Amino acid sequence: MPELPEVEVVRRDLEREVSGKRIKAVEVKGMRSIRRHQNRKQFVSRLEGVRITGVDRRGKYLLMRLEGGDVLVAHLGMSGQLLRAKSAKEALPKHTHVIITFTQGGQLRFIDPRTFGEMFVTSLDGIEHEVEELAHLGLDPLERNISWAQFGQLIAQRHTKLKTALMDQTFLAGIGNIYSDEILFEAGLRWDRMTDSLTEEEVRRLYRAMVEVLQEAVKHRGSSLADAQYVDVFGKPGEYQLHHNVYAREGEACRRCRRPLVRQRVGSRSTFFCEACQV
Repeated sequence: MPELPEVEVVRRDLEREVSGKRIKAVEVKGMRSIRRHQNRKQFVSRLEGVRITGVDRRGKYLLMRLEGGDVLVAHLGMSGQLLRAKSAKEALPKHTHVIITFTQGGQLRFIDPRTFGEMFVTSLDGIEHEVEELAHLGLDPLERNISWAQFGQLIAQRHTKLKTALMDQTFLAGIGNIYSDEILFEAGLRWDRMTDSLTEEEVRRLYRAMVEVLQEAVKHRGSSLADAQYVDVFGKPGEYQLHHNVYAREGEACRRCRRPLVRQRVGSRSTFFCEACQV
């Protein structure tokens, strides 16, 4: 599933590619991708003839602001993609569920093989009613700057394992399995350390690692794994997977100490770490 860096890459692409464009026509090929609406007309009528004024992000949700106060919300789910087509003549990818055509030409297409993603239109004021998790979304590490001391106070209040805390969307927005492992390696901390056991120096390392790893991931256009499900708006894969220090590198040499990296099953997820470097 795309995490915070991948969704932020798509947001920045959309801001450049569709902001300011007016929607000429909308085609919906299946109701599952617009399941919050009762029918196609309810979705289409709120988009056609309307201009997109900007693109925001809340956690892993993309918000395309519309004239008049509505917002087109997109969530990529497990396998969703938003692809820009310069012309309607370009071949439609398999599993294309929503096609938005602009008056100036070109299209925005929503592709989703597994159909866990979605698109819907709501009022900006009503978005938290539509998506309950947005009402309880935690700190956005890419959008909101706080001091490491403030971060330390927040994390010390949570008596839980570090990886669990990093992936808790009510604490931090958008961090998942990949980036929690990469952040903890960079900070030199084990996944199962308790949040209220950290020293001041460890808190500083963790906060710095979180910010730097996420920023570097955005810089390298996100992580595209072997399934190649994440691509940017232009259909190109990210490159940050080439810079992963631990994720999906079980048995390979740690880049710090050269000892083999370990994978441990935690619930339904795999956690990758170095037993020597992370304490």
